[in-house]
Amino acid sequence: MTKRRAETRARLLAAAFRVFAAKGFGPARIDDVCAEAGYTRGAFYSNFATLDELFFALYDERAAMIATQVADALRADESAPIEPSIHAVIARTAATLLLDRDWLLVKTDFLLYAARRPEVAGRLAGHRDQLRGAIEARLLGVRGRLALPAGVADVPAAAHAVVAAYDGVTIQLLLDGDLPAARARLTDLLTALLVR
Repeated sequence: MTKRRAETRARLLAAAFRVFAAKGFGPARIDDVCAEAGYTRGAFYSNFATLDELFFALYDERAAMIATQVADALRADESAPIEPSIHAVIARTAATLLLDRDWLLVKTDFLLYAARRPEVAGRLAGHRDQLRGAIEARLLGVRGRLALPAGVADVPAAAHAVVAAYDGVTIQLLLDGDLPAARARLTDLLTALLVR
C-alpha cells in the first residue's frame, strides 16, 4: 500500500467513525463518509467495497488496540504482593475496557445491525472471540497470582464473565453517561468475579 493510499484509508476510517457516531451505522451512507473525509466515491471504492467492510476495518483497528491495552492492563506487577496487585490489575482493566461514548454508540449500533444479518454476525462474533481470547490468555498467564473465587476455576468462563460484565456496564453508560459510576460498577463486578 502506498503512503498516499494509506493516508486516504486512514482519513476515510476517521471520517466513518465520526459519521457512524453522529448518525448511526444504519442511516449512514457512503456519500456521508466521503463528504466528511473530503473525498469522492472513487476514493472510497478504491479502499473499501461496502460500508460493512469499512466498519470491519474500523473494528479491526479498535479491537487490536483494545486487546493490546487489556493484555497490558492484566499484567500483574511481579514485585507487588498478590492482593494489592489484583486490585490494581482490576482497576487498570476497568479503565481500559470503558472506551469513549462515541465508540460504544458505534459498536452497539453495529451489533444490532449484525444481529439481524447472520453473515455479518459471524464475523463480529469472531472479533469478540479475539477479545475474550486475549482476556483468557492474560488470566491464564497471571492465574497463579490471582485469587480466583472457588466458583471461577474455569478461566474461559471467567473471561466470558468479564466480557459480559463489560457489556452490561457499557449499556448503562450509554444510557446515563456517567463514566466514573460505570468505572466503579465495572471494578466492583470484576472484583466479585476475580477475587476470593
